[in-house]
Amino acid sequence: MPTSFAREDERGTVWAGRRVALGKRVRELRHGLGMSQETLALKSGVSRNMIIQVEWGQRGIMTERLGDLAEVLGVEASDLLLTEEAWTRRN
Repeated sequence: MPTSFAREDERGTVWAGRRVALGKRVRELRHGLGMSQETLALKSGVSRNMIIQVEWGQRGIMTERLGDLAEVLGVEASDLLLTEEAWTRRN
């Protein structure tokens, strides 16, 4: 059963929060490495448009592509999914 990001219920709110947190983490790590979106795209094989949408919290990402981004960013894929609180405690 397909899912929709357009949900206007509690689950949709949770999903939106997760997408925003993921995007923030990707952008933070990318900036920390002094890397442009284009460079991240070229090194990871994830399109720049997808990276833009992920960083803005506008779309989710498949686990395979999440792994590609994580590898280039030098973290585990699971690190990209940590809550803000867990990420702060870890770093």
